[in-house]
Amino acid sequence: MTPKETACKLQAEHVIQNMKKRNFDAFYCPTKEEALEKTLSIIEKGSVVGSGGSTTINEIGLLDYLNSHPEDYTYVDRSLAKNPEEARQYHAKNILSDYFLMSSNAFTQDGQLVNIDGNGNRVSCLCFGPKYVIVVVSMNKMAPTVEDAYKRIRQEACPPNCIRLNLNTPCAKTGICTECSAATSICDYFVTTRMSRYPGRIKVILVGEPLGF
Repeated sequence: MTPKETACKLQAEHVIQNMKKRNFDAFYCPTKEEALEKTLSIIEKGSVVGSGGSTTINEIGLLDYLNSHPEDYTYVDRSLAKNPEEARQYHAKNILSDYFLMSSNAFTQDGQLVNIDGNGNRVSCLCFGPKYVIVVVSMNKMAPTVEDAYKRIRQEACPPNCIRLNLNTPCAKTGICTECSAATSICDYFVTTRMSRYPGRIKVILVGEPLGF
Protein backbone atom coordinates (compact mmCIF):
# COMPACT_ATOMS: atom_id res chain seq x y z
CA MET A 1 0.00 0.00 0.00
CA THR A 2 1.43 3.39 -1.00
CA PRO A 3 1.61 6.30 1.47
CA LYS A 4 -1.24 8.00 -0.41
CA GLU A 5 -3.41 4.87 -0.18
CA THR A 6 -2.62 4.55 3.51
CA ALA A 7 -3.57 8.17 4.13
CA CYS A 8 -6.85 7.67 2.27
CA LYS A 9 -7.67 4.61 4.36
CA LEU A 10 -6.88 6.45 7.60
CA GLN A 11 -9.06 9.39 6.53
CA ALA A 12 -11.90 7.02 5.71
CA GLU A 13 -11.62 5.31 9.10
CA HIS A 14 -11.86 8.70 10.81
CA VAL A 15 -14.95 9.70 8.80
CA ILE A 16 -16.58 6.29 9.33
CA GLN A 17 -16.36 6.67 13.10
CA ASN A 18 -18.04 10.09 12.84
CA MET A 19 -20.73 8.71 10.52
CA LYS A 20 -21.52 5.90 12.93
CA LYS A 21 -22.13 8.51 15.64
CA ARG A 22 -24.73 10.00 13.27
CA ASN A 23 -26.58 6.65 12.91
CA PHE A 24 -25.15 5.88 9.46
CA ASP A 25 -23.76 2.45 8.65
CA ALA A 26 -20.44 3.21 6.97
CA PHE A 27 -17.79 1.16 5.17
CA TYR A 28 -14.56 1.71 3.23
CA CYS A 29 -13.64 0.03 -0.06
CA PRO A 30 -10.28 0.87 -1.69
CA THR A 31 -11.49 0.11 -5.23
CA LYS A 32 -14.66 0.40 -7.27
CA GLU A 33 -14.73 -3.38 -7.73
CA GLU A 34 -14.81 -3.86 -3.96
CA ALA A 35 -17.47 -1.14 -3.70
CA LEU A 36 -19.67 -3.05 -6.15
CA GLU A 37 -19.19 -6.26 -4.21
CA LYS A 38 -19.97 -4.54 -0.90
CA THR A 39 -23.11 -2.88 -2.26
CA LEU A 40 -24.45 -6.14 -3.64
CA SER A 41 -23.76 -7.86 -0.31
CA ILE A 42 -26.08 -5.33 1.36
CA ILE A 43 -28.99 -5.58 -1.10
CA GLU A 44 -31.20 -8.57 -0.39
CA LYS A 45 -32.22 -10.59 -3.42
CA GLY A 46 -35.86 -10.17 -4.35
CA SER A 47 -35.78 -6.48 -3.40
CA VAL A 48 -37.16 -3.52 -5.32
CA VAL A 49 -34.21 -1.23 -6.07
CA GLY A 50 -34.39 2.39 -7.23
CA SER A 51 -31.74 4.98 -7.99
CA GLY A 52 -31.09 8.66 -8.47
CA GLY A 53 -29.03 10.16 -11.24
CA SER A 54 -25.45 9.17 -10.39
CA THR A 55 -22.31 8.86 -12.46
CA THR A 56 -20.66 7.05 -9.55
CA ILE A 57 -23.07 4.11 -9.35
CA ASN A 58 -22.73 3.75 -13.12
CA GLU A 59 -18.93 3.77 -12.91
CA ILE A 60 -18.78 0.94 -10.38
CA GLY A 61 -20.99 -1.17 -12.67
CA LEU A 62 -23.92 -1.36 -10.27
CA LEU A 63 -26.74 -0.44 -12.65
CA ASP A 64 -25.45 -2.79 -15.35
CA TYR A 65 -25.39 -5.59 -12.79
CA LEU A 66 -28.95 -4.94 -11.62
CA ASN A 67 -30.27 -4.74 -15.18
CA SER A 68 -28.56 -8.01 -16.08
CA HIS A 69 -30.00 -9.88 -13.10
CA PRO A 70 -33.79 -9.35 -13.32
CA GLU A 71 -34.32 -12.72 -11.66
CA ASP A 72 -32.71 -11.40 -8.47
CA TYR A 73 -33.82 -7.75 -8.31
CA THR A 74 -36.67 -5.55 -9.50
CA TYR A 75 -34.84 -2.46 -10.71
CA VAL A 76 -36.86 0.74 -11.11
CA ASP A 77 -35.16 2.12 -14.23
CA ARG A 78 -36.17 5.76 -14.35
CA SER A 79 -34.33 6.23 -17.65
CA LEU A 80 -37.25 4.45 -19.34
CA ALA A 81 -39.62 7.35 -18.62
CA LYS A 82 -40.84 8.89 -21.88
CA ASN A 83 -42.37 12.08 -20.46
CA PRO A 84 -42.64 14.08 -17.21
CA GLU A 85 -45.72 12.17 -16.03
CA GLU A 86 -43.99 8.83 -16.46
CA ALA A 87 -40.95 10.24 -14.65
CA ARG A 88 -43.22 11.19 -11.75
CA GLN A 89 -44.57 7.63 -11.64
CA TYR A 90 -41.07 6.20 -11.56
CA HIS A 91 -40.24 8.55 -8.72
CA ALA A 92 -43.26 7.28 -6.80
CA LYS A 93 -41.92 3.74 -7.22
CA ASN A 94 -38.50 4.88 -6.00
CA ILE A 95 -40.06 6.33 -2.87
CA LEU A 96 -41.52 2.91 -2.03
CA SER A 97 -38.42 0.93 -2.97
CA ASP A 98 -36.59 -1.38 -0.59
CA TYR A 99 -33.20 0.11 -1.49
CA PHE A 100 -32.45 3.48 -3.09
CA LEU A 101 -29.02 3.93 -4.67
CA MET A 102 -27.25 7.25 -5.00
CA SER A 103 -24.01 9.06 -4.51
CA SER A 104 -23.39 12.22 -2.50
CA ASN A 105 -22.05 15.42 -4.00
CA ALA A 106 -19.81 15.79 -0.96
CA PHE A 107 -19.37 14.77 2.66
CA THR A 108 -17.60 16.35 5.59
CA GLN A 109 -14.81 15.14 7.81
CA ASP A 110 -17.24 15.05 10.73
CA GLY A 111 -19.53 12.68 8.80
CA GLN A 112 -22.32 14.78 7.28
CA LEU A 113 -23.67 14.25 3.75
CA VAL A 114 -24.02 17.33 1.57
CA ASN A 115 -26.06 17.42 -1.65
CA ILE A 116 -27.40 19.84 -4.23
CA ASP A 117 -30.28 18.70 -6.44
CA GLY A 118 -32.24 20.09 -9.36
CA ASN A 119 -35.60 18.28 -9.35
CA GLY A 120 -35.30 17.15 -5.75
CA ASN A 121 -36.15 13.52 -6.52
CA ARG A 122 -32.77 12.26 -5.32
CA VAL A 123 -32.58 14.17 -2.05
CA SER A 124 -36.24 13.53 -1.28
CA CYS A 125 -35.57 9.77 -1.29
CA LEU A 126 -32.51 10.32 0.88
CA CYS A 127 -34.67 12.13 3.43
CA PHE A 128 -37.73 9.89 3.43
CA GLY A 129 -39.41 6.96 1.70
CA PRO A 130 -37.18 4.02 0.72
CA LYS A 131 -36.57 1.44 3.43
CA TYR A 132 -32.80 1.77 2.97
CA VAL A 133 -30.56 4.24 1.15
CA ILE A 134 -27.11 3.18 -0.07
CA VAL A 135 -24.76 6.08 -0.76
CA VAL A 136 -21.62 5.25 -2.76
CA VAL A 137 -19.19 8.16 -2.65
CA SER A 138 -15.50 8.52 -3.41
CA MET A 139 -13.01 9.96 -0.93
CA ASN A 140 -12.10 12.83 -3.27
CA LYS A 141 -15.47 14.39 -2.35
CA MET A 142 -14.50 14.91 1.28
CA ALA A 143 -14.51 18.50 2.57
CA PRO A 144 -13.49 19.96 5.94
CA THR A 145 -16.85 21.64 6.67
CA VAL A 146 -20.39 21.90 5.30
CA GLU A 147 -19.58 25.34 3.89
CA ASP A 148 -16.52 23.94 2.12
CA ALA A 149 -18.62 21.05 0.83
CA TYR A 150 -21.13 23.38 -0.82
CA LYS A 151 -18.29 25.39 -2.36
CA ARG A 152 -16.82 22.20 -3.74
CA ILE A 153 -20.13 21.14 -5.26
CA ARG A 154 -20.85 24.51 -6.87
CA GLN A 155 -17.39 24.89 -8.38
CA GLU A 156 -16.25 21.33 -9.12
CA ALA A 157 -19.38 19.20 -9.57
CA CYS A 158 -22.18 21.35 -10.95
CA PRO A 159 -20.45 22.82 -14.06
CA PRO A 160 -19.37 19.44 -15.51
CA ASN A 161 -22.76 17.97 -14.61
CA CYS A 162 -24.53 20.75 -16.51
CA ILE A 163 -22.23 20.13 -19.48
CA ARG A 164 -22.96 16.37 -19.27
CA LEU A 165 -26.70 17.07 -19.26
CA ASN A 166 -26.39 19.61 -22.08
CA LEU A 167 -28.11 22.32 -20.04
CA ASN A 168 -28.27 25.97 -20.98
CA THR A 169 -26.69 27.41 -17.84
CA PRO A 170 -23.88 29.96 -17.48
CA CYS A 171 -21.59 27.37 -15.86
CA ALA A 172 -22.06 25.03 -18.84
CA LYS A 173 -20.59 27.78 -21.03
CA THR A 174 -17.80 29.01 -18.74
CA GLY A 175 -17.15 26.09 -16.37
CA ILE A 176 -17.58 28.49 -13.45
CA CYS A 177 -20.55 28.80 -11.07
CA THR A 178 -22.12 32.26 -11.21
CA GLU A 179 -24.96 31.78 -8.67
CA CYS A 180 -27.40 31.82 -11.60
CA SER A 181 -31.19 31.66 -11.48
CA ALA A 182 -31.56 29.99 -14.88
CA ALA A 183 -34.67 27.88 -15.43
CA THR A 184 -32.40 24.92 -16.17
CA SER A 185 -30.32 25.35 -13.01
CA ILE A 186 -29.58 22.12 -11.13
CA CYS A 187 -28.78 24.04 -7.94
CA ASP A 188 -32.31 24.26 -6.54
CA TYR A 189 -32.29 22.15 -3.37
CA PHE A 190 -29.48 22.28 -0.82
CA VAL A 191 -29.69 19.40 1.66
CA THR A 192 -27.35 18.62 4.52
CA THR A 193 -27.96 15.25 6.16
CA ARG A 194 -26.68 15.68 9.70
CA MET A 195 -28.01 12.37 11.02
CA SER A 196 -30.10 9.37 10.05
CA ARG A 197 -33.27 9.47 12.15
CA TYR A 198 -33.53 5.70 11.88
CA PRO A 199 -30.23 3.97 12.77
CA GLY A 200 -28.80 2.03 9.83
CA ARG A 201 -31.31 3.26 7.24
CA ILE A 202 -28.60 5.20 5.42
CA LYS A 203 -25.55 3.12 4.48
CA VAL A 204 -22.48 4.92 3.17
CA ILE A 205 -19.75 3.20 1.16
CA LEU A 206 -16.61 5.32 0.89
CA VAL A 207 -14.41 4.44 -2.10
CA GLY A 208 -10.68 5.08 -2.40
CA GLU A 209 -10.72 5.58 -6.16
CA PRO A 210 -11.95 8.90 -7.61
CA LEU A 211 -15.48 8.55 -9.01
CA GLY A 212 -18.15 10.86 -10.39
CA PHE A 213 -17.80 14.62 -10.22
